[in-house]
Amino acid sequence: MGRPLPSPLALHAFDAAARHMSFTEAARELGVTQAAVSQRIQVLEHQLGQRLFVRHPRALALTEAGRALMPSVREAFERLAGGVDEVFGPAREAPLTVRATPGFIELWLAPRLHRFRAEHPQVPLRLASAIWPEDFTGDGVDLEIRYGVGDWTDVESLALAAEGLTPVCSPRLAGKLDGPGDLAGHTLLHAAGFESGWRHWLNAAGAGDLADHAEALVCDTLAATHALARHHVGVALGRRSLLPEALADGRLVAPFPQVLDSPEGFYLTRPARKPLRPEATAFWDWAAEQS
Repeated sequence: MGRPLPSPLALHAFDAAARHMSFTEAARELGVTQAAVSQRIQVLEHQLGQRLFVRHPRALALTEAGRALMPSVREAFERLAGGVDEVFGPAREAPLTVRATPGFIELWLAPRLHRFRAEHPQVPLRLASAIWPEDFTGDGVDLEIRYGVGDWTDVESLALAAEGLTPVCSPRLAGKLDGPGDLAGHTLLHAAGFESGWRHWLNAAGAGDLADHAEALVCDTLAATHALARHHVGVALGRRSLLPEALADGRLVAPFPQVLDSPEGFYLTRPARKPLRPEATAFWDWAAEQS
């Protein structure tokens, strides 16, 4: 006889906590207190006879057993949610939820979103921000905009634009840059999480030695590098797909003609095993027209 199934409430709490890596965020999602989430996790750990989380003073981490359990629990809840949607349809009041990085929301989506709203005024919309790759899991959202080479196995993807890299900075700083070699005296603003970055562009521009010697400042988001560049802090490495909007107001300029093609890009993605509801299909079709 197999092991008795643990409490569904405990499994639900584990799923939420493992996705957010936070009992506080899990409690907010589930509509309960943080203490209730902690208690349910303790119940689950007692039932399984193993710890699932390592509790640090300001952080949470999965144990080896927790990492092994997480995919099965996540798949079970996704299949259950898909079955409910298939039989009864999604909740009518649920907004269309689209997740993307803050930089993409600010620099690509925000300048265009009024068009979607004008074409589909009846669609309630929610935008959710995420930064790190592990934040993009497909759970709790209808569609995601991911950055990469489009090789994800859990989603279907739509390329939004061909990508290329070129520096951007304030007009005042651009006046001091006659060629890539002049970057030696300025701060290079790096956005973490991108496979292609400053080193690739500098090598292509014939200034590869600067990659190890120029002053660097690393930010979590591309939007932050643009903001710092606008305020003369340094030079950001712009993504071609976002540059028309980033350069539109003249506070940023591209001082060099060199644009390095990149295999990475922004993709609109949808869960591979879950049918889209009409609101998500409308956004998908609209986004395809913008690319």
